[in-house]
Amino acid sequence: MAELTELKSRISSFMREDAYKPLKYEELKEAMQIDGTDAEHFNAALEELIAVGDIIETKKKKYGITEKMNLVPGRIQGNKKGFAFLLPNNKDIKDMFIPAEKLNGAMNNDRVIVRLTAGELNTRKSEGEVIRILERANERIVGLFESSANFGFVIPDDPRIYQDIFIPKGEFNGAETGHKVVVEITVWPEGRRNPEGRVVEILGHKNDPGTDIIAIIRSHNLPEGFPEEVEDQASKIPEFVSEEDIARRRDLRDKVIVTIDGDDAKDLDDAVGVERLPNGNYLLGVHIADVSHYVFEKSHLDKEAFIRGTSVYLVDRVIPMLPRRLSNGICSLNPQIERLTLSCDMEIDGKGKVVSYDIYESVIKTKERMTYKNVNKILTDKDPETMERYKYLIPAFELMDELRQILGKRRTSRGSIEFEFQETKIILDPMGKPIEIRPYERGISEQIIEEFMLVCNETIAEDMFWKEAPFVYRVHEDPAPEKIEAFNEFIYNFGYHLKGIQENIHPKALQQLVDKIKGTREERIISTLMLRSLRKARYTSSNLGHFGLAAKYYCHFTSPIRRYPDLIIHRIIKEGLHGKLVGKRLSELHGKLEQMADHCSIRERVADEAERDVEDLKKAEFMKDKVGMEFEGIISSVTSFGLFVELENTIEGLIRISNIDDDYYTFDEKHYTMIGERSKRTFRIGDVLKIRVDKVDVANRNIDFMLV
Repeated sequence: MAELTELKSRISSFMREDAYKPLKYEELKEAMQIDGTDAEHFNAALEELIAVGDIIETKKKKYGITEKMNLVPGRIQGNKKGFAFLLPNNKDIKDMFIPAEKLNGAMNNDRVIVRLTAGELNTRKSEGEVIRILERANERIVGLFESSANFGFVIPDDPRIYQDIFIPKGEFNGAETGHKVVVEITVWPEGRRNPEGRVVEILGHKNDPGTDIIAIIRSHNLPEGFPEEVEDQASKIPEFVSEEDIARRRDLRDKVIVTIDGDDAKDLDDAVGVERLPNGNYLLGVHIADVSHYVFEKSHLDKEAFIRGTSVYLVDRVIPMLPRRLSNGICSLNPQIERLTLSCDMEIDGKGKVVSYDIYESVIKTKERMTYKNVNKILTDKDPETMERYKYLIPAFELMDELRQILGKRRTSRGSIEFEFQETKIILDPMGKPIEIRPYERGISEQIIEEFMLVCNETIAEDMFWKEAPFVYRVHEDPAPEKIEAFNEFIYNFGYHLKGIQENIHPKALQQLVDKIKGTREERIISTLMLRSLRKARYTSSNLGHFGLAAKYYCHFTSPIRRYPDLIIHRIIKEGLHGKLVGKRLSELHGKLEQMADHCSIRERVADEAERDVEDLKKAEFMKDKVGMEFEGIISSVTSFGLFVELENTIEGLIRISNIDDDYYTFDEKHYTMIGERSKRTFRIGDVLKIRVDKVDVANRNIDFMLV
């Protein structure tokens, strides 16, 4: 793997030289002095570079680097109106507009190579044409089946796939009008011709309970059950920890250690304990389920966990990364049962600084399975009944709260950004129907766990960085300067200004702005646009820091039951503890970690999209019987086609500009406002409006409001 990575780098560097002109295969081999022993690796490296679009083989069978040929590799992001955008592989290049007639059969999420046809590269006016499709993303599509006398068609659920799929008469396979189906593409679109396909699965009628969520699961290609060989391997793992395993570890079974999770959590992968040291400092112990003890690298369990990348938490179910026998059983830190863990003890002083730490393999036996609700009842509500039940733990919880405040103060003082955006809590009845939707309240207990996990993740990442070990970091890169400049221009209208944007902006400047706008009318709009100005966090094998947390070192260590990157770094840490990070193993890890990190980032985005789709579905379902009712809401977004308004319960709907008939309104893109031509009436993010629920389309997860 390391040889392949090195060879790919050599080929790319060679082709980037100014003197390079596209060469045929044999010419390239000769120019790079590739002999017989390296030929196999050379072929593999060349194929990988072609597959991701870094280089291209021309019609004349010559190889050239795409960026030197006015070509841009990337991924297609479709639009329901037919056009699309190219999201380039190179994150420093701006998205490129692709007109519908220049897609040349490419569909949403396909990996392609695009030729620049208009404007300049990396500008907002750049346009392109798809010249090659590298990888198809939509071999199977979920949608609504409609039939006619001689043929059928499927309307995709994903609006970014704007073409219906033609189904020949003999390929219905029992599907009838109104069925939600999975269709397999047999003929890809070409020119004006729609794609063709055949029905391979009927999910149920669109009005049947549960069909909607199954359709979302299928559309994101989320696996439901585990393959037989994976379940078989899981079934052979013992349910209890052996004395032999305990003997090899540091024994913490007598320590006061608890888990603190949500009421319905079953995969308890982190436990904590805090003690006061004789010198007045705190000893924080974070103990994480040692999943790697049971899930061996390259085993069936491991391969399936890698494919999934993460557990997916939908409103009515969990699609776990590991079989429940592990995630809810031997790997879950259930109370009063011995469990194997990987521990990080941190001595923390009164200012929140980690002055020393120790990382080691351990065995624990948690005292209680605490919930956020019960810890909040103790620390915030002082509920007598709950305090009596857990009175022997109250000193520990009070010490945790003390440390939470110290850690939080240190983190915010260095510039960690604290956004105040509401999460949603959706309550379902036994039939899966939403009966209550409200903001999710974060109490002291949630903050305790958050602060403890953050400081632990930073400590682990810094330790591995200075050991120069191969590693997977969780990074949040500095924002693009042009986005910060545009944001600074916008907030100037409200009388604010960011300091230090001439160079790389420090997150503290943004946190200071967050503090200034707290409680003001413009808080919503400024926070929203600040968030849009930042990059998305991702996994990588390079330590690039975490801008949002103002952290030099950060990783995900604390959830190996539900996140594959955490499992990867547990293995690396343990190999380091046992002196195995040497020689060939080091080369192997360096060669494959970046590719694994990229895969985990992609799987995380898929999970986020699926969770958001199900949440939007249940919100639309909840509002279905509220058409005609009036509510008060806040404008959460302003677009060229209307105003998005968020209600107190976090549900969002659209007031279409065509339905605001008291004036002719134009969209001011620079200031994110809608302005009446005659009246000068202005709508902006953060304005409070009274709305009436006008229309709810559950199938498409759309809610329309009217202005009252």
